[in-house]
Amino acid sequence: MQNIFNFSAGPAMLPQEVMQQAQEEFINWQGFGTSVMEVSHRGKPFIEVAEQAESDLRELLQIPSNYTVLFMHGGGRGQFSAVPLNISKSSDLSQHLVSGQWSVGAEQEAQKFCRTSIVAANKKIDGKMYVPTQDEWSIAEESGYFHYCSNETVDGIEINWVPKSASGNVPIVVDMSSNILSKPINVEDFGIIYAGAQKNIGPSGLSVVIVRNDLIGKARKDTPAIFNYQLQANSGSMYNTPPTFSWYLAGLVFKWLKAQGGLDAIAQLNLQKSRVLYQQIDATGFYKNNVHTDYRSKMNVTFQLRDESLNELFLEQAESNGLVALKGHRAIGGMRASIYNAMPLSGAQALADFMQEFERKNG
Repeated sequence: MQNIFNFSAGPAMLPQEVMQQAQEEFINWQGFGTSVMEVSHRGKPFIEVAEQAESDLRELLQIPSNYTVLFMHGGGRGQFSAVPLNISKSSDLSQHLVSGQWSVGAEQEAQKFCRTSIVAANKKIDGKMYVPTQDEWSIAEESGYFHYCSNETVDGIEINWVPKSASGNVPIVVDMSSNILSKPINVEDFGIIYAGAQKNIGPSGLSVVIVRNDLIGKARKDTPAIFNYQLQANSGSMYNTPPTFSWYLAGLVFKWLKAQGGLDAIAQLNLQKSRVLYQQIDATGFYKNNVHTDYRSKMNVTFQLRDESLNELFLEQAESNGLVALKGHRAIGGMRASIYNAMPLSGAQALADFMQEFERKNG
């Protein structure tokens, strides 16, 4: 049977071992004779699943005790609204670093709830996209919060440094939807970390929010209850029925990550995978990548063929070789290989080998 490697940007592939365990437990979970999605979220068996998932996530990310972990509805886009509703007033200023499609969306959504300003946006140097660093801009101390996206899924741009205000008093909010758990981070650098689950955590329908405790309890009166951090914290993320099956699968992914050696080990693997692909892209002029080397994403490798008339042939032949979901986002075109944690090194190598052979035949 041919190996299939799924390079989808999200919903993305899950670890095979996780899917196999979920399959085995699908109709008879823990010997109960039912699926995990058929049991009460308030019953002891599922409460144990929820508590273990949080414990494993805290261990993986080394989350300090003064941070609360929430498992919520609404995905990343839901947090575009939830953040300003929970930690700002309508008169407050939120500042934004715009590095691609998702940080643009966050700023546009925040406009509905507070004043916003864009401190900086992508630039090009020698035709390559990069993100201006803080020697070119600064965070206003009067800001209610500062927001950025650490990895832009569409654009293939990853920011490997953390913005800071001069005083350290402005809450830094980061959308980590597409690179959370891909490497170690210092949680204390942030006021809020949020992530849609469907890339490195589990299936869609779930979002994870890690919020510093001093930022809880500030929600506006008109904040929808399911987006209210205080209500969700008080109820263990079960103010309403949570996406239980997604939560269960996320817990399995966390256990799988621990079994791989944790985030230090997975970061090394992710570096290997991305190097294999970028080396092939850079080998000749047949392929190109439009992101400055310092900002190339290790999760979403975007590239174009110099001769765009070959795009459809590339995708067709790639799929026939078991390399699926490589078409780039409509906003930038070309190709995109998403190589999240679940993608094995053999998948990245198979794509690089195909690219080399395709170039040999069509270059």
